[in-house]
Amino acid sequence: MAERSPATRRTLWLVLSLVFAFLYIPIAVLVALSFNEGGLPTAWSGFSLKWYASLANNSAILSAALNTLIVALVSTAIATLLGTLLAIGVEMRRQYGKGLEALIFAPMIIPDIVLAIALLSFFSMLNLTMGLHTIILAHVVFNLAFVCSVVRARLKSFDWSIVEASADLGASALTTFRRVTLPVIAPAVIAGALLAFTLSVDEFIIAFFTAGAGRASTTLPMQIYAMIRFGITPEINALATIVMAVSITALTLSQRLNKGMIGQ
Repeated sequence: MAERSPATRRTLWLVLSLVFAFLYIPIAVLVALSFNEGGLPTAWSGFSLKWYASLANNSAILSAALNTLIVALVSTAIATLLGTLLAIGVEMRRQYGKGLEALIFAPMIIPDIVLAIALLSFFSMLNLTMGLHTIILAHVVFNLAFVCSVVRARLKSFDWSIVEASADLGASALTTFRRVTLPVIAPAVIAGALLAFTLSVDEFIIAFFTAGAGRASTTLPMQIYAMIRFGITPEINALATIVMAVSITALTLSQRLNKGMIGQ
């Protein structure tokens, strides 16, 4: 391949810099203004942590944070279990058509608004009372495909002969899974769980459509939406910064596990 000229490289770096600036400058401004002393969201008047302290004393935000944590942890646990089993089942029986492949990954492709309306209609048909339990079920449906995708990526290089060898030596299916299969795919399972947790914490549209009325089923993204309708304040910036920090941490851990998994 021909070497790029200096002018071409400079142009590429300029375009790349503009793209990154467009993506990350608004985020940097949001984080900076969360430490703003004044109450105006756009005028800097000094450094302060009072808006973070204000969040700690806001009962509505604390309640929404607890709801978000419950939904994220429970839905992640269920989606990780089902997604891992689904990935193993699909990879062990490779004779499947593209229809099954599309069915498994449909929640990743369908727009959130369409999936949210479909889930709302389904819950209404079953006469389910909306609440945290319906949000959890909806998030399991949404996260299942992501966990399955991550685990299947690890299983693509899995040597199934060791499973057969374990069975030949008299190990039960459960023992084989616990001592042979699971240790090999554990990094992918953890990475999928972290990804599911991040998506659950950040998800708004599906939670908004499948939540019940009142504070008892309000998650953090829903609380931020309710607060922002009355104007942006440094308190909202502080809350968004915390949510973003949690999401970035989980995604970073997931990516590190994926890199380690690929390197094996």
